[in-house]
Amino acid sequence: MDALLRLEDVRKSFGTITAVDGISLSVARGEVLGFLGPNGAGKSTTMKMASGFLRPDGGRVEICGIDVWARPVEAKRRLGYLPEGAPLYDEMTVRGFLKFCGAVRGLFGPGLKRAMEEAAERTHLAPVWGQSIGTLSKGFRRRVGLAQAIMHKPDVLILDEPTDGLDPNQKQVVRSLIRDMAKDSAIIVSTHILEEVPAVCDRVVIIAQGRVVAEGAAEEIAARVPKGEEPSLEAAFRHLTTTGVPGDKGGRAAA
Repeated sequence: MDALLRLEDVRKSFGTITAVDGISLSVARGEVLGFLGPNGAGKSTTMKMASGFLRPDGGRVEICGIDVWARPVEAKRRLGYLPEGAPLYDEMTVRGFLKFCGAVRGLFGPGLKRAMEEAAERTHLAPVWGQSIGTLSKGFRRRVGLAQAIMHKPDVLILDEPTDGLDPNQKQVVRSLIRDMAKDSAIIVSTHILEEVPAVCDRVVIIAQGRVVAEGAAEEIAARVPKGEEPSLEAAFRHLTTTGVPGDKGGRAAA
């Protein structure tokens, strides 16, 4: 399958601190990629570069075959992005915010109204539709961020901690939504909740210290534990992110 999202040898440093050190990955239509790593591994920095929010020091990022930095507007039309701690306009109502986001995306008239309603329905925002964003709980704020990311039905969806702040019922709704959207999109999901990965992701990439240390199906990676230890994704994650990293090249940035 052709990749809709492709990163080739992307690198990013902040002064003398190396945050991302040559990461390559790809995601095809119909695929959900779980992007895992400990705190400070470079996950958020990588996703910011994948979305065109942060320019890499080297390497290449393509969305639907379009270079994100050579043709940024064309590439980002095909992208939905939910960053960690997504910024929202607290003074806007949920309805007003989604209307604003849709207009920025080039939606108008009946098409905008339909996109707003569909996104709100899929993220269960009806109870707070007319409420100011600043008065919402963390869970509802997260769902507003998710709604703006999906309302234009993007080809590529980048989700950084999409279930952060949600209760168990809400998490299940988001997992189902991700699987449903994957039918037509390429999706990359960063999460610290490892039990979500087998339920949602087709493939997993684990990074540590800014480099890829493992890639494959969740069950394959779960078997990569020290001899005598019970296979599990959590055990493999601990093992790979503490012993699977080549020799360090210096300081690392929290990302």
